[in-house]
Amino acid sequence: MALSFFSVLVYRFVNPPLTPLMVIRLFQQAADDNRVARLEKDWVDLEVVSPWVTKAAIASEDQRFESHNGFDFEAIEQARKYNEKNKGKRKRGGSTISQQLAKNLFLWPARSWVRKGFETWFTFLIESLWPKRRIMEVYLNVIEMGDGVYGIEAAAREYFDTGARTLSKEKAALIVACWPSPLKWSPSKPSKFIRWKKNWILRQMNNLGEPKLLGE
Repeated sequence: MALSFFSVLVYRFVNPPLTPLMVIRLFQQAADDNRVARLEKDWVDLEVVSPWVTKAAIASEDQRFESHNGFDFEAIEQARKYNEKNKGKRKRGGSTISQQLAKNLFLWPARSWVRKGFETWFTFLIESLWPKRRIMEVYLNVIEMGDGVYGIEAAAREYFDTGARTLSKEKAALIVACWPSPLKWSPSKPSKFIRWKKNWILRQMNNLGEPKLLGE
């Protein structure tokens, strides 16, 4: 518990160099003769990221991001009811951005109650020790966005040959639309489903006000 507390506290001020997922993906790539091991990432502070990216992330992943304490119980209940009514279909999750960050930054990509317990603990620590602005900043810099691609800056360069600073509203929505399965979907070659989701995200963005965290 002391080590986890210290790790979360350090990352409030120090930008994390690697995550467990990045290391795991490198080993997977090295073991596959058909893939080239690569790790593309380039840290950018939140103030130089296009505001459309933050707005798209909140609109798509966690619309109560600025008001909850790490857990959106309303979204969890909605996901539970949806999954009960739609058995056999793709399950809907109720994880917040803070929970996703806890998983991406400290844990491994697996579904189990043990990992979920660790995720809950790290989410509590992150929300207790970090301001929302830092949570969003680290989230946008460590999230997997493609095969060997991590963070919004690397994604912007990989898919649109530009920087995170200049991403347009539509391009930001396209990148965010691919987050659930970044190894399957590509923002530069969007499938019919990704184009539909991009339009859904754009509608949600239009319904949201400006995120307060941008003005902190």
